[in-house]
This record gives sequence, C-alpha cells and structure tokens, in this order.
Amino acid sequence: MSSTVPFTIHPIVEITQAGFNFSGILFSFILLIVLLLLTALISGAETAFFSLSPLEKEELKNDTSKSGKLVSDLLDVPQQLLATILISNNFLNVAIVILSSSILAEPSFLGTSDGDNDTLRFVIEVFAITLVLLLLGEVVPKIYATKNALTFTKFMAIPLNTLNNLPPLSWLKSGLVNGSNFIHKYAKRKGVQISSDELEQALALTKEENVSEGEHKILEGIVRFGNTDVTQIMCSRMHVSAIQDDLNFKQVLAFILECGYSRIPVFSESFDDIKGILFIKDLLPFLDQDETFNWRELTRKPIFVPENKKIDDLLKEFQSKKVHMAIVVDEYGGASGVVTLEDVLEEIVGDITDEFDDAEILHKKVDENTFLIEGKIALNDFYKILDIDGKDFDAIKGESDSLGGFIIENAGRILKNKEYFICSNVKLIVESSDKKRIKMVKVVVLNTSSES
Repeated sequence: MSSTVPFTIHPIVEITQAGFNFSGILFSFILLIVLLLLTALISGAETAFFSLSPLEKEELKNDTSKSGKLVSDLLDVPQQLLATILISNNFLNVAIVILSSSILAEPSFLGTSDGDNDTLRFVIEVFAITLVLLLLGEVVPKIYATKNALTFTKFMAIPLNTLNNLPPLSWLKSGLVNGSNFIHKYAKRKGVQISSDELEQALALTKEENVSEGEHKILEGIVRFGNTDVTQIMCSRMHVSAIQDDLNFKQVLAFILECGYSRIPVFSESFDDIKGILFIKDLLPFLDQDETFNWRELTRKPIFVPENKKIDDLLKEFQSKKVHMAIVVDEYGGASGVVTLEDVLEEIVGDITDEFDDAEILHKKVDENTFLIEGKIALNDFYKILDIDGKDFDAIKGESDSLGGFIIENAGRILKNKEYFICSNVKLIVESSDKKRIKMVKVVVLNTSSES
C-alpha cells in the first residue's frame, strides 16, 4: 500500500501544475491580442489624422456631430495630438514586448526549463515579435487608415481625446511638447550652404526625369534669378519710348496712341533728366480737355535703381512700393534704360506677350545651328535663344548689355559686314552694320570638331 502512495500523488501534482500554466498563457495571449489591437488603432490614427485633405478638414469643421467637433479640436493642436499618439504607441509596444518575453519564458511553453531552447527563444523574440508588430501594428492599420482617413479619425476621436487629458499621459505629453519647442527654439541648426552652381548641376541631373521642358526652364530661371543684374534684363534707353515735358496735351495723346504703352517715362531736356512716370489710366478722365491742359501734374514720382542691383531685390522693392517700373541709372547718375515687373517675371516664366506687344522679331532660326539675331537683343535673351548658360560670354564681357555691344567691346571697333568674332563654340558674323552700331548678326553654333 505504501508503495502506491507516490504513484497516486505525483500525477495530481503534474496535472495541477500543467493546468495553472495553461491558464496563465491563455490569459497572456488574450492580453497580447488586445494590446496588438490597441497599437494598431493608435498607429492608424496617426496616419488618418495627418493625411486628411483640406477638403476633408473643411468638411469636419462643418460637422455638427460630437466626433467631428473632437477631430477639429484635436487638429487645432497637432503637436499635442502627435505627442499623445507617440507616447501611447510606445507604451503599448513596450508592453507587447515584455508580455511576449514573459510568455516565452514559461518553461511549459517551449517544453523545457533547462535553457536548451534559449536560441529558439531569442529568434522568436527578435524576428517573430518584430514582424508581428511591424505588420499588424504598423503597416496594415496605416494602409487601411490612409484609405479611410475621415471615418477612422471620427472613430478614434473620443479615445484620443480621453488619452490627451488622462494623467499621467497628459503630463508626459506636455513635457514632450515643451521640450521639443525648447529644442526647436534654442538649438543651433547649421543650414546647408548650396551654391547656385551646385543647384544648376543638380537641375541638369534631373533633366531626364518626368519634367516637361517648360517646367525645367522655369526651374532654371529660378536658380539663376538671384544672380541676374538689372542691367541684363532692362530695356536700353535707345529703345525706350519717353515723353518730353514740353509737349502739349494733344501731342501727348498722339504719342501715346503711337507707342501703345501703359506707363511712359517723362523727361525734361534729355533722357538723363527723368521727371516722372505717366500712367495712361490717369489721363482717362481728362480725354476731353484741350491742348492747354496741364498733364504734367498727373505724372508720378519715379524710382531709380542701379545697374548692378539683383533682380530678386528689385522684385521685393516692386512689391513693397507697389510699382511696376523703375529707371535704371549708371554710376554717374545717367539713365541707362527702364526695367519693369514684366521683365523680372519673364526671367522665370519666359516671354510674356499680350495683344498690345509689337510683332517685332529679334531673331530667326535658319537651321539647327544657325540663327539671325538683331544686334540690339539683350545678352540674357541671346543666351535663352541658344539655350546656353552664357558663362563664357559673361567672363569676357565688360559693360555691354546687348549682343552688338558685346561684339564691339571685344573686337575694339564696330565690325564691318562679314567680319566675325568667336566666343567659345559660337561664331558671331556681322551681317549688317553702320558707323554707329551693329544691326544684324548671324550666329553659328560650331561643333567641337569644327574649324573656325
């Protein structure tokens, strides 16, 4: 009888121990699934709240439901919302990792207690748990939340609002927000210094991407914008239509009809003595006046800018002073020409032509490598026609602003017909000239192997 006692007691102990472990593991698994569900909801909420379109946000503002109002209130404080989401998500992920490790540490789970399965346990903890967290806790809920952002935000509005105001989470949230604001305000952040040349190289590398030719030219114009002087885009005084202040009103009206501009400089004795700018719209109420009408009182005060002013600074000045035209002056105070807001914008978007612009053609393409270009064309426009950066020309040019002036400056005289000048791989042949200027130039783009 005594020999049967150990036999009857031992199985009862084993069964009791096994039943205890099973119940604990089952409870842990249920808790693990609940935590995974919660972290999935929090992760999805992060994507849903911060992927709402402007139209959806406007719809929420007009939503009279409790959840809709809560979503709008939470979006009004995005930093606090994000802090609540991140803190909650991290707590849940840590809890999942700890609970998973405790389940794997149960001797009855892996069937041994002597540490023989430590390698298997390590693999499961590192790879399996990470995969489950990444897949079920991040990827799947975020994909779903992206496609159903509005519905998901309304569903999570009340839980997140509760977490947002629940201590100690609210205390941690406030500390995180205040700390990030402090770092953002006082941390020294070194800016990345990128030269315009580096930007141009980066732009050249992206030329083969899915960007249209027009978009690419706009990007190139933006890159060059801050390095362009006023003198490169201005209209030279030789081509400016200006009114002398001794004309009577009838003569002024006739001049306006002939030139067709909406703003005209007014000078006294010479163009170097600009007195003001006449806005044609200011004359409209007085069109019925006779020739003795004093139109000079309607002229507005001009603004003067130096030739070397950068056009990005000029654009800011135009914006601040609310003007569209400036007089360009040289180092001696003489007027070199005029520059308009349209000239500035054309450096980015290309030529702007309206129904009042002259149909005057300053260039003609003969073939792929040959152009006929008027000598008065600005060098900046000349570069655009040839689609070149103009660095070789700028390196040897002095004060010249036009193609004809560039040739005269470098040749040392006004070249006669059929004489030429070569810069880089561009051959400039004078087609027409007189004693004062070069009128027409044939431009030939040479191949690198071509002879001059």
